[in-house]
Parts: sequence; structure tokens; C-alpha cells
Amino acid sequence: MTDVVTTYAGLARPDAYTQEGLGWVPWLLPVAEDELTDAQRDALIEPARAKMPYFRLLARDPEALRARTLTDLDIFYNVSGGIGRAERELAAAATSRHNGCVFCASVHAASATRESGRQADVQRLLDEGVEADLGDETWNAVVAASVALADTPLAFGDADIARLRAAGLDDAEIVDVIGGAAFFNWANRLMLSLGEPEVPARRASTR
Repeated sequence: MTDVVTTYAGLARPDAYTQEGLGWVPWLLPVAEDELTDAQRDALIEPARAKMPYFRLLARDPEALRARTLTDLDIFYNVSGGIGRAERELAAAATSRHNGCVFCASVHAASATRESGRQADVQRLLDEGVEADLGDETWNAVVAASVALADTPLAFGDADIARLRAAGLDDAEIVDVIGGAAFFNWANRLMLSLGEPEVPARRASTR
């Protein structure tokens, strides 16, 4: 693996949080798609991820990538019990907004809108930040808990749980909120340290 860091002088960087799709470019060299080993392809879990430089970069450690991806998919797609997809995505979006990960915020804000139909509330979170009033206590409590966990995980505690319970969440639903927030508190730091977002060329030309 080369240790040369790639920079992008002419990159069209996003100037605001958005629900529109963004690209992402790596500072370190990912594995070329046609050079992925069988073990690396297996670790991607979903074959389409071979097209994404972020996952091809993580594929340099296939065992860690496989564990990361299975955890990700279980947190966000195992919805046979617990809280709905919209609130899981909201937890990820709020954490990403708080941590300053523009790319992750865009992906999970768009997913929260798709799952809930509440585009304006989600956009308010992006525009105004994690202190925004999203219109109901359930969503406000999910955001507050996610931010508390992101700020100082060991300080997250009884008061945060009590607010979620008061908003109507049961134990399984609270675990799902914590899972979404905790995963992205880690994932944001990984993505922020390995590359940066870009506005796709088709949109950058119109700015």
C-alpha cells in the first residue's frame, strides 16, 4: 500500500449540509476494483460496494471491513423488532451533523426523509443543527440522546434514557437509537480521517 496522501486542489467541496447525494474521494489509495481478492470481495458483503472507493479502501483490512459491514446492516436493516428505520436513520444523521461529517449526514438525512416523509423536519436538522426543534418529542429525544452519546459516551446515562422513555420508547427501541448513534459516532471519525466529500460533477457545474 502506498503511503502517499492524495490531495484534490480543484475538488468541488460542498458548502452546506444537504440531502442530495454527494461523492467521496479518498486521501489514501484504495484497492483497485479489478485487484480485489476473493477475501476482500467477500468482506464487502454487497457486491455493489466494490464500485465505492471508501469500501475499497477499507477492504485493505478485510476482516475489520466484514465485521463493520455486518454491524452496519444489522443496526439499520434488522427491523423485525425495535424502532423504525426512520428513527435509526435520524440518530445517524444527527450524530453526523453534530460531528461535522457532511457526507454521512447527507446519506442518512436522505434516508430519514425517505423512511418518514418528513423532509422539512430533516432539513431543519441539517440547516439549524442538532438544537433544532423537529416538531415532536420523540424525534427531539432521539437527536438529544444521539448528541449526548457523541459528545462524551461515558456521560450518556440515566437522564438520556429517561427522556427517551418519556417520549414513548421501550427498551428495544432505545437500544436501536443507541446503536445507530454509537455506530456513526465511530464511522464519522473513520470517514473524516480517510477522505472528504465532493459535489458530483453534474451538480457542481450548475453552482
